[in-house]
Amino acid sequence: MSIVYLNGEFMPIAQAKISPLDRGFLFGDGIYEVIPSYFGKMVGFSAHIDRMINGLAAIGINFNWEHIKWRELCEQLCSKNGKQALGVYLHVSRGADNKRFHGFPENVEPTIFAMTFAIPVSEQADKNTRQGYALKSMEDLRWQRCHIKSTALLGNVLHFQAGQEANCQEVLLYNDQKHLTEASASNIYIVKNGVVITPPLNHHILAGVTRKLMLDILRKDGSIPVEERIVTLVEAQNADEIWISSSSKEIAPITILDDKPIGDGHVGAVWQQAATLYSEHKFDY
Repeated sequence: MSIVYLNGEFMPIAQAKISPLDRGFLFGDGIYEVIPSYFGKMVGFSAHIDRMINGLAAIGINFNWEHIKWRELCEQLCSKNGKQALGVYLHVSRGADNKRFHGFPENVEPTIFAMTFAIPVSEQADKNTRQGYALKSMEDLRWQRCHIKSTALLGNVLHFQAGQEANCQEVLLYNDQKHLTEASASNIYIVKNGVVITPPLNHHILAGVTRKLMLDILRKDGSIPVEERIVTLVEAQNADEIWISSSSKEIAPITILDDKPIGDGHVGAVWQQAATLYSEHKFDY
């Protein structure tokens, strides 16, 4: 049975309980992060914690753990769960009031929860991505502050489920101008004529840590050109390659969009080069 952390204590997950008046439960009023850890080595730790701190500030949750405290928690949690290939889930809600009320309560302590879950190691990821994933495109119907990594994920869940029902592993979201935003749980990239292109960050796009690491690695290496600019749905449909990225998927290739092949329908050479670079350098961050 996995060991989790809740409000200062480690315990078996079956023993973890929160109040039904917790605002994370009632309103999705909280912030979360997922940090990949491979046999005790975390990827992008500081960037993940920076994003969490910024998210908490953006929604007015006053919680002031510093990086060293978060690192200590993550390392202890991984150790208690076997130091395997793990995703470390961190969750801070505004806490539990004595009533249900939309306005922010005063004098309540945030609820701090953390757990781990298994993620693929490189060999498993290679098997999963050898054939590439399939995407379904649809208009982005989520709220207008997607740059905040809120625990209120119903919009993302509904989009993801629509993809599942279409036998796709993810969805490609676009706005009312047919400009790409992201996927339901991933950032998005296209490749055209050897150039990696990804939409610029704004309030419709979560600043993915894997996205940041991938772009930093590519720019530092210099062998693959990178652009951050508006990308249209038509460009995606005519791309040579499409990728998605997230903490648990790392960099994953897409070979099918709306039941049609991308490029020649096979995993692309630029993705193979980029994925190799990412594997070689992800622990540098």
